[in-house]
Amino acid sequence: MKFFDYGEEDFIPSELSGKRAVDINHIHPRSQRPDLLNDITNLIALTREEHDRYGDKKQWVEFLQNIHNEFMKNHGKNN
Repeated sequence: MKFFDYGEEDFIPSELSGKRAVDINHIHPRSQRPDLLNDITNLIALTREEHDRYGDKKQWVEFLQNIHNEFMKNHGKNN
């Protein structure tokens, strides 16, 4: 939340749809990349439906990482 300057009361958008995010997904599963456990580069905000569809599925890791990298570049406080 700090990277994007969000407060707890703020609307946090899904990085895929822009709808209200309710889940923070680990792009690379925690079991495979424990070194990235709480690293901003591995955490993407998603809706529950998006998390169910894309989260923890190997075939979506690259897709989610690309979306997240672009979102960080365009929306991070250092942009």
